[in-house]
Amino acid sequence: MDWILLVAMAALLVFMFWSSRRRAARMKAEQEAKSRAMVPGVKVLLQGGLYGTLVEYDGEDLSKSARVELAPGMEVEVHSQAILRVVDETEETVSEDEYLQAESDQAEYAADVADGGLSSLSDDQERERAKAADASASTDAAASDLTASDVDPRDKPQS
Repeated sequence: MDWILLVAMAALLVFMFWSSRRRAARMKAEQEAKSRAMVPGVKVLLQGGLYGTLVEYDGEDLSKSARVELAPGMEVEVHSQAILRVVDETEETVSEDEYLQAESDQAEYAADVADGGLSSLSDDQERERAKAADASASTDAAASDLTASDVDPRDKPQS
């Protein structure tokens, strides 16, 4: 029974070393790819959420600062590790096929809502408000229907 525990511990240790080496290799490859992509003129995203164009960057010495142009004629000096990633220009654009698909999906949704097959969130909220208003109106009407003659003063409320 002791040898099963030893085998399990050895397997866990081997797995830990294997996964940490794999993770380190992956991080190194990502850093190298980022360093290769950091050439002057490329659009970058800074950690503060600002987009800019890279003017100067030293991939070998990360202690040196980088210069990023945020607007024409406005350059800022940032820590080289403040550059989060290189922005792919095609990543932010929508293709014509994607646009047409989104338009047809929206038209189908609007038609289904108009037919009553689907309800939108605003329709559901309006329906709930109407139910609450009807419930309070019926409670008020029932309370006003009670008159003093209907209530016996000797009746005690039941608790």
